[in-house]
Amino acid sequence: MGRYLDPKNDLPFKRIFGEHPELLKSFLNAVMPFEKNQYIESLEYLPPELVPENPAKKNSIVDVRCKDNYKRQFIVEMQMLWSNAFSNRMVFNASKAYVRQLNVNEEFELLQPVYGLGIINEIFDKETPEYYHHYKTINCNNNKDTIKGLEFVMIELPKFKPASIAEKKMAVLWLRFLREIEDNKYLEPAPELMENEYIRQAIEICEIGAFTDAELYVYEHYWDVVRTEKSVRSASIREGKEQGIKEGREAGRKAGLEEGRTEGRAEGRAEGRAEGRAEGREVGLAEGREVGLAEGREVGLAEGRAEGREVGLAEGRTEEKEAIVVKSFENNLSIEIISSITNLSKNEITSILQKHKLI
Repeated sequence: MGRYLDPKNDLPFKRIFGEHPELLKSFLNAVMPFEKNQYIESLEYLPPELVPENPAKKNSIVDVRCKDNYKRQFIVEMQMLWSNAFSNRMVFNASKAYVRQLNVNEEFELLQPVYGLGIINEIFDKETPEYYHHYKTINCNNNKDTIKGLEFVMIELPKFKPASIAEKKMAVLWLRFLREIEDNKYLEPAPELMENEYIRQAIEICEIGAFTDAELYVYEHYWDVVRTEKSVRSASIREGKEQGIKEGREAGRKAGLEEGRTEGRAEGRAEGRAEGRAEGREVGLAEGREVGLAEGREVGLAEGRAEGREVGLAEGRTEEKEAIVVKSFENNLSIEIISSITNLSKNEITSILQKHKLI
């Protein structure tokens, strides 16, 4: 049983994979998506600092950078905390390494692939249980049709389970090594880890006694930086949520007021129309009655006058005819002659004469 440093820390990670090419070769052959004829046979380290030719351009430093016997380049990064900027940095560094392969007047056919490998100690893709993510440039209509040049592999360590890739024993052992060897604790590494010569060598490199006090200070300082960054990120997320809630409430209040005004206007118009129709009916009926009565009076008076005039004229004609009948009879005219003069019947003439007691 021994005490070990966490191999995910910057210091032991670079010592294991940045100073021992046989361990790096074993690790890359285990986790990279190689076909059988693509395995690395030998490799050489390249400077981890990608210094730009133009001083005004951005400088960058990677954890481990190497080139294999096929002249393929590999950039390896260990990332404790995930951010979207990390994937951008992977693309940036791999692209920089790719374009710097050629010297002036050299042909593009000389370019060799550059692989970016990122081991992340956080979950960044919550939509899938898969921990292994392989990215490359493909034809969207035919994913077997690819453009060679840049490829990337992202491994989410927290999702890794030993049963995930049982067919690749070395990949399982290397990822178990990164997961199970923990910070500054007394532990007995699993027998299957110690039985493999490469994994055993990596575990021995992580023994706390192999580091000086100065190196242990650097080791602890790295954890301080990670904790600080995590606290700042958590605070930023919390502040962002609070600000989002505040802005959401304000937006909701404004939206509610606007909806209330809109609904109020609509309801007010509807009620106003209904009340207006009801009031209009009442006013219309009242005005209609008054107008109707007035018009009825006028019509009634007019009709009464006309009827009275006709009645009066008729009565006047009757009296006139009666006077003619009486005067004619007194002048000894016969009833027949009087009838022809007045257009009255003999009976009507007889009635008039009897009325006046002449017969």
